[in-house]
Amino acid sequence: MKLKFISSLLLLYFLNLSLNAQHNIHGSFPGLVGQQVKLVSFKNLGIKTIDSIKVDAKGDFKLQFPEDQVGMAYLAAEDNKPFIIVLDGEDIVMNGQVLSYTQDVNILEGKQNKIFSQFATEHPRREQTYSAWDFLDKIYTQDSLFMVQQEAKLAIEKEKTRIQQEDNAFLNSLEKDTYLSYYLPLRKLVSQVRTIAQYRFTEIPTSIESFRNLDYTDERLYTSGILKESIENHFWLIENSGKELSQVYEEMKISVDAMFKPLAKDTDKLNLVAAHLLKLLEERSMFEVAEHLSLKLLNDKKYNIHSDLKLELERYRSVKLGQKAPNFKLKGDVFAPAYTKKNMPKSLNDIKAKNTLIIFGSSWCPACPPDLMKIAKQYPQWKELGLEVVFISLDEDKDTFKNFVKPFPFISFSDYKKWESPIVKDYYVNATPSFFLLDDKKEIIIRPNSLNHLEAWVDWYLIQGKK
Repeated sequence: MKLKFISSLLLLYFLNLSLNAQHNIHGSFPGLVGQQVKLVSFKNLGIKTIDSIKVDAKGDFKLQFPEDQVGMAYLAAEDNKPFIIVLDGEDIVMNGQVLSYTQDVNILEGKQNKIFSQFATEHPRREQTYSAWDFLDKIYTQDSLFMVQQEAKLAIEKEKTRIQQEDNAFLNSLEKDTYLSYYLPLRKLVSQVRTIAQYRFTEIPTSIESFRNLDYTDERLYTSGILKESIENHFWLIENSGKELSQVYEEMKISVDAMFKPLAKDTDKLNLVAAHLLKLLEERSMFEVAEHLSLKLLNDKKYNIHSDLKLELERYRSVKLGQKAPNFKLKGDVFAPAYTKKNMPKSLNDIKAKNTLIIFGSSWCPACPPDLMKIAKQYPQWKELGLEVVFISLDEDKDTFKNFVKPFPFISFSDYKKWESPIVKDYYVNATPSFFLLDDKKEIIIRPNSLNHLEAWVDWYLIQGKK
């Protein structure tokens, strides 16, 4: 019985050792004496400090991270300039003068970090050289003065092929079970996007396909520090692929479908990626694609959407483009200096205008006062062009509301119910300011994501269209 008890204690002891196993990062940087150095990891779309320590009088420090911590991270001193490292089950020994002067940092121990440092140094040089040869290739292919130089053309093509093969050979030499074997090809894909769009457009289709093949359920992506860039560069490349806007939208929809097919089995990652992509599409005024994403996630029962995200997505199902805007009555405290009591409209549907702009905002919303003052100045011109403005305030205090809207010449209204207002709920408003632009049938034609977006539409469709 005693032997069994001792065996159990030993088992618990070794289990505890395993659970608390740590790896170390030893650094020697005389230029950082007395400074605080921190080790920061990447997680999802954010960061997390793992360890922090003050550098001693000799410039030495030791940081620790858990044995099971795998992914990209960075070291930063008080200047907060990051030095990127890889955490993958190894101790790291390094030295230099300061972390921010990366050329001076030496990795003395840590195989994976030596490999990463080598790639981070060599790959940009290969990329720059390849782009230079590619530029010459276009000259020798398209310029009649050089087209006849067949020997030079062959030499250029041969050198381009050699550079690509050298880069690929480096990536293929990586041990398959290491984090770098996943991370470096991904980093290469993400970092090349703008160069490919500007100079190597023949590579656009394969690059887009590589983005579509990314598995967004793979945990390694969420510790890479480039999850955000992977999503944004994917859609930026499609947007800048040189295609017509309608084709761009279709390509983006294909990418949305490819991204979210595997995500159905991981609720947390699904909601994280969907929220970020929705925000991105709205910021770029890609509302048609945002609607495709929203309806896809809402209408397919295999997707488990969190309540806060679901509320945002519902705007595209309940108040989507082409749909008639929910009507509401203008009663109670309504201010409209441009109207008399006799011709004051009783509801949204009573407004006779070529276009109607509905704005949800408040006095406490930071962006609302400056935006509304700009609209107030432009309102007389907009009114002549057939655009009416209706401001729905989320203010709860009557005096605050009245004082706030006093300078506005357009229709202003509040029921003092803030987010509980039936109108706010009917339009699925969850942020201020929110804009809805309607046509003469009160159908929603666009949902401007900013005042600049709205002004651009007015200039193009109303002002320029009238000339």
